[in-house]
Amino acid sequence: MEAFLVSTGIVALAEIGDKTQLLAFCLAAKFRRPLPIVAAIFVATIANHTFAAAVGAWITSLLGPDILRWVLGASFLAMAAWTLVPDKIDDDDMPLAKYGVFLTTLIAFFVAEMGDKTQVATVALAARYHSLVAVVCGTTFGMMLANVPAVYLGDRIAHRVSLKLVHGIAALVFAVLGVATLLGAGSSLGA
Repeated sequence: MEAFLVSTGIVALAEIGDKTQLLAFCLAAKFRRPLPIVAAIFVATIANHTFAAAVGAWITSLLGPDILRWVLGASFLAMAAWTLVPDKIDDDDMPLAKYGVFLTTLIAFFVAEMGDKTQVATVALAARYHSLVAVVCGTTFGMMLANVPAVYLGDRIAHRVSLKLVHGIAALVFAVLGVATLLGAGSSLGA
């Protein structure tokens, strides 16, 4: 349950103001059809984060516990720093609508998530918790917590949320995880 809850919280916080959330805002404004957009975000996230968690599990099988602890600790600290850097969406990230709302959103969201903060966090979380299903469910739930309101409420909530505060909290959570991992927290779990 810890893997699910930590994964949900970290990704939900990290996603606020992230490039993929900005993409969700743009897709909602462009298409004005929230249900297929939300469904496509869900499918794209499941696919992307399952891949990322599998990479995390694979990394765990390659590294010994001591090396893994240092790699994960450093990764969480790097994620803390990266979270403080605000994302912007490029014009190239806005897809053309020639494939319909669902497929356009699915492709755009999957591609935008490649190498994104939340995907990298999913790799690290899967390596840390050794629970692919709990991590994928948690990170997917976190993505949906951040993006469903973005799709349905859009501009009504965008200006009411302090991105600096949310990014600061997410960075703090990543930093705490990094320091705790470096100090050996979770060593009984094999991390």
